[in-house]
Amino acid sequence: MRSVTEVALAPAEEQDLARACTAGDRAAQVRLFRLEVQSVHRLLHRVLGASSMLEDLIQETFIRVFRSLASFRGEAHLGTWIGRIALRVAFDHLRQSRPAAARLEVVPDLASDDPDAERQLMAREGLRRLYRILERLDAKQRIAFTLCAIDGRPQQEVASLMSASLVATKARIWRARREVDRLARLDPLLESLVADSREVAR
Repeated sequence: MRSVTEVALAPAEEQDLARACTAGDRAAQVRLFRLEVQSVHRLLHRVLGASSMLEDLIQETFIRVFRSLASFRGEAHLGTWIGRIALRVAFDHLRQSRPAAARLEVVPDLASDDPDAERQLMAREGLRRLYRILERLDAKQRIAFTLCAIDGRPQQEVASLMSASLVATKARIWRARREVDRLARLDPLLESLVADSREVAR
């Protein structure tokens, strides 16, 4: 997702922007940050939930981006290249610490007398329980599963973002889903949410 004031760049423009950032052009660095920060936020939010560390991890992502831009060769879109760095930041975070209980909120609060309020409250609670299960998974399995089942990305795109083969990516998603399904059977609310995610991943 990009800012409404920014548009996607052509490949040559991406390389020009990367070179300008590498040369220390502050305006170019600010432009790159504004172009990609919403995508990075969304990606990390899907993988980690509403972690209290989210803003720090976004900052760490862009620190790594600017340190590594000299190696950008335009073999993938700049956003995809930055997404891979964001996922490495998420992976490092998941390996080093157990995230706090997720507080993922994907829908706005509604007035208590709104007929949809109870439904949305249940959806939010289901997601909170799902992220508690995801905390138990191997980091690579969790990332692959959340990108596919929650963010709705095709498996081939997930494989590309994770710099992994499609076979390995499918295996990670399958193992994660098997564990999520096993634990969700004990919770009717979570089982309903997991059933919905199966439809997204098909």
